[in-house]
Amino acid sequence: MSEIINNREHITTNNTERLAILKNLFTDLHNGRNVDEVKAHFDAFIGKITVDEITQLQHDFVEDGSLTASELQHIYKQHSAIFEGTIKEEIRPNGRPEDEPGHPIHTFIMENQEITKLLKTKMLVNLEEFEKNDSVDNAYKLIDDINLLLDIDKHYSRKENLIFPYLEKYGIYGPTTNMWRIDDFIRDAIKDGKQKLVNYSEDKEAVLEVLNYVIQEVIGMIYKEENILFPMAIKNLTEDEWVKIAHESDEIGFCLIAPAVEWKPERKALEDKAISEGYIKMETGILSLKQLELLLNHLPVDITFIDDEDVVRYFSHGKERIFARTKAIIGRTVQNCHPPRSVHVVEELLADFKSGKKESEDFWIKFKDKYVYIRYFAVRDENGKYIGTLEFTQNIDPIKAIEGEKRILF
Repeated sequence: MSEIINNREHITTNNTERLAILKNLFTDLHNGRNVDEVKAHFDAFIGKITVDEITQLQHDFVEDGSLTASELQHIYKQHSAIFEGTIKEEIRPNGRPEDEPGHPIHTFIMENQEITKLLKTKMLVNLEEFEKNDSVDNAYKLIDDINLLLDIDKHYSRKENLIFPYLEKYGIYGPTTNMWRIDDFIRDAIKDGKQKLVNYSEDKEAVLEVLNYVIQEVIGMIYKEENILFPMAIKNLTEDEWVKIAHESDEIGFCLIAPAVEWKPERKALEDKAISEGYIKMETGILSLKQLELLLNHLPVDITFIDDEDVVRYFSHGKERIFARTKAIIGRTVQNCHPPRSVHVVEELLADFKSGKKESEDFWIKFKDKYVYIRYFAVRDENGKYIGTLEFTQNIDPIKAIEGEKRILF
């Protein structure tokens, strides 16, 4: 049974003619054709669509390169109205992961239910009251709702940092490219709504506009997740991969609700593979693999290394990491570990390292309760050849607080 569970079913391209029709319909959307007309043609020529066809359609648009990222995002924003109620639900002989308490998909769906409840039974009600009377009390009720909704960042972060990397592994980039952008728009709009209420200047319409946008986009994203992303992930990811995702979800956290139980697959639990205690000989000493790993994890800093092809190869795993890292990023390009809007900064820095223009770059930011110093170093071999980049992150609050002297007394 485990062999069946862990053998990934390869995506097969469905009827070529259907895919050509679908691509033409969405190209028509891009060219300004009325959504209702496109929907009518979709119903007449396509009817029901499968997750495989949606995956292939997204892949073709990305590979084709004829549309920019913003144009693709505009199209995907419209496709929910066309796909709604037309996606075929696949019969899964091995049960439904979304029905298994503790399974990552079950947890995502439980969170979506809580988010929907928050939006429909609290925020919408309070927004209607605010529209009638923009009193301080009504503004504070909305601020309370937004403070709860800010928790959605954990939901999106788990999706982006745990599910997206595995889909990319199988050549599925549509969700990464498009959903992450929309997630960022939602995050920004939630923060903007809170800011407008905290510093309320009697611009009621501005508050109503941004919060109605938030509600609409969050509900739309829930539909996309549950009808496109999650079925796509269930179809492609192996049980081993879901085990890893479940194990690493705690590090990022959960939104409004946490799994009631730990998910335990029916098959025999994965056997831990013992790591050889072989020794590593270096120029200035010899360490066992265990010693080396413990040494790196005890450093009072976080380090991450990417190779000369921009692929994440290693990160230290200390007790108090500053920024969340999950093992799913190993083997993933660093560009796909950052929000799309900041990728150009990463690429510029790497280009400077590779060309030899720079050897290091430093940044310092306030992050939560820490003052964080982030340093990047070009790593070169003995001949000066670029072999990768080292990221070095440290909380420097304790260092900034040092005064006077503390000597070692002999």
